[in-house]
Amino acid sequence: MLLARFLAKLIRSGSLTLIDAHGHTFETGDGSDPKVTIRVHDPLTEWKIGVNPAFYAGEAYMDGTLTIEEGTLYDFLDLATRSLWEPGNGAMVAAMAALRNMVQFVRQMNLVARARTNAAHHYDLSDNLYNMFLDADLQYSCAYFDHPDVSLEEAQESKKRHIAAKLLINRPGLRVLDIGCGWGGLALYLAAETGAQVTGITLSEEQVKAARERAERAGLGHRVSFHLRDYRLEKSTYDRIVSIGMFEHVGKPHYPAFFRKLRELLAEDGVALLHSIGRADRPGSTNPWIRKYVFPGSYCPALSEILPVIERQTLFVTDVEILRLHYAFTLREWRQRFADNRDKVKEIYDERFCRMWEFYLAGAEVAFRNEYQMVFQMQIARDQEAVPLTRDYITEWERAHGARSAAAE
Repeated sequence: MLLARFLAKLIRSGSLTLIDAHGHTFETGDGSDPKVTIRVHDPLTEWKIGVNPAFYAGEAYMDGTLTIEEGTLYDFLDLATRSLWEPGNGAMVAAMAALRNMVQFVRQMNLVARARTNAAHHYDLSDNLYNMFLDADLQYSCAYFDHPDVSLEEAQESKKRHIAAKLLINRPGLRVLDIGCGWGGLALYLAAETGAQVTGITLSEEQVKAARERAERAGLGHRVSFHLRDYRLEKSTYDRIVSIGMFEHVGKPHYPAFFRKLRELLAEDGVALLHSIGRADRPGSTNPWIRKYVFPGSYCPALSEILPVIERQTLFVTDVEILRLHYAFTLREWRQRFADNRDKVKEIYDERFCRMWEFYLAGAEVAFRNEYQMVFQMQIARDQEAVPLTRDYITEWERAHGARSAAAE
């Protein structure tokens, strides 16, 4: 059987048992933990997963034609992704990547209309869904864990503080643009904590509506404004520009336009901060299941794909920080909170949606643990003297503002 042969070649450590559509059992691995048993319920699904596991394993789990009989979905995905990078499996990984790379350029052609459609696919879902697994501030991006055991709320607060420190908002009234502002949490934080005048833009109607309501409730409507707008249509000049978790939706064909626009919008002495998921190994392609069901048009770049584009815009990269396991810890919290509220999510959507979201959250977590995914924070300026010579200012700002927040509580 094709799927059994594929798994026998792939899984060398851990223990995986496959029960096929006819009830036959196949075992592979070295007998160690984790011990996982999966069942495939029809022959067509067996063939599909054997031919294209990166896409059809997720779809089969959504449809219930692949079920986990022993262990958990996380155990299964952890075992599979760790095995991909074991010695001897390089040719298999390269072959699957080559197939995806053939079509990725076209898939990332995110013109203005298509970009809005892609954003609506994911971000215009029910706010109640996001309330069930995000922190209270609705931070839907990698948190910053000072320690693996801090709460999600603490880690997201640390993320906002860390970003604010790198933006060098050192006097009230600076004009800040937040590209891809989400539900407005960072923009509101920057306005309240620094006195900045913040403009947030997003392509999600649900997000901009919620962000405006939050600004009014917080009494910050005079300092923060939110707009349904593509970054390519922005015209003002800003002292600071920040973009958190949006660059993954730009698409490689549009990188020159993105950084050209960044330079155009940034004041001569301005500072920008780009926070994005990236690849720690080499340029690749988006998982086809993720591309279809979760984030259409998305791509997480390697730094080697970004830096040459920035250089051609005569911009200075003044700081780069790589966050490695921070997103794995974030996703662990989201996954647990989603599980705790699964019945409520099912009331809004259905069982298939719940299984899709479970596969997405578990798959994303193991990608950051096992598949060379990381997050980078890149500070950019037009003038190399726009930021201090050393990074001491970051720590000093965080300590000062962290201590003040603690005292206020």
